[in-house]
Amino acid sequence: MRTLVLPTERLVEMLRTMWRIRAFEEKAEELYSLGKVHGTMHLSIGQEAVATGVCAALRPDDYILSTHRGHGHCIAKGGDVRRMMAEFLGKETGYCRGRGGSMHIADLKTGNLGANGIVGGGLPIATGVGLGIKMRGLDRVCVAFFGDGAANEGAFHESLNLAAIWGLPVVFVCENNQYAMSMPVQRSMRIAQIADRACAYGIPGRTVDGMDVLAVYEAAWEAVERARTGGGPTLLECVTYRYRGHSRSDRQRYRTREEVEAWRTRDPIARLESLLLSQGTLTENDLHQVRAEVRAEIEEAVRFAEESPEPDPAQLLEDVYA
Repeated sequence: MRTLVLPTERLVEMLRTMWRIRAFEEKAEELYSLGKVHGTMHLSIGQEAVATGVCAALRPDDYILSTHRGHGHCIAKGGDVRRMMAEFLGKETGYCRGRGGSMHIADLKTGNLGANGIVGGGLPIATGVGLGIKMRGLDRVCVAFFGDGAANEGAFHESLNLAAIWGLPVVFVCENNQYAMSMPVQRSMRIAQIADRACAYGIPGRTVDGMDVLAVYEAAWEAVERARTGGGPTLLECVTYRYRGHSRSDRQRYRTREEVEAWRTRDPIARLESLLLSQGTLTENDLHQVRAEVRAEIEEAVRFAEESPEPDPAQLLEDVYA
């Protein structure tokens, strides 16, 4: 695998993106606790390196398909945190005009074709997008994010098989966060690595440390360039961990506090900060400034959302039918 040398600006932007995702998620969690967010939500705190590293390897005109745990994907692909926060609070200025909430955010302008509440639901859509790209003769790429639980869905096998047969420009990114709700990955499959399944479809499979944003970026860059130049799909498995439960209702009786704390020692944000400090790229004051700027950005998003109008009940059926 080629070792990529990234400019300082790119590394700092990756750090800023990971902090933006975490700050957004922590604020969303806080607002939920205050009763301002309705429904449920699935937080990706701890998994920031996957969304950031993969989307950093994409062009603005490339596409992604997201999941029920998709806030980080939207932000990493360039989504507007103000419109995201407004959607969380059910406001008219949200991405879905307050109708969709956490699991239905999409942003066509940035190539985010949508989150999906159906486990594995984005995989066949991504294959269709890849077919559309190829039929139109474009050099774009589509990334399909999914979890380890989705790797046991029929849609996973069908999508990878078709994408491989047709040589489609799709990168399948498995965010292996160790649990499909409460099911440990080692109890749901006999293979050591989900990426090992790639050989059954005759495509490359690679497993990387999903807590290391640079490792994710390099693997994603290689897979994206392969897809863009006609090489077909890749299955990329990013081994990561969610610090929070599956959803807000998860009591997390299937794992120990010691396990969570052990994964926290590999925190992706802290690892990149440590690298930038050791290289002399940033100082502690620089890091403090990045964090403060991101926090201020999220607070502004909250103000925007809270000041936005509520949806008009008379318009409830708008955008439901074409």
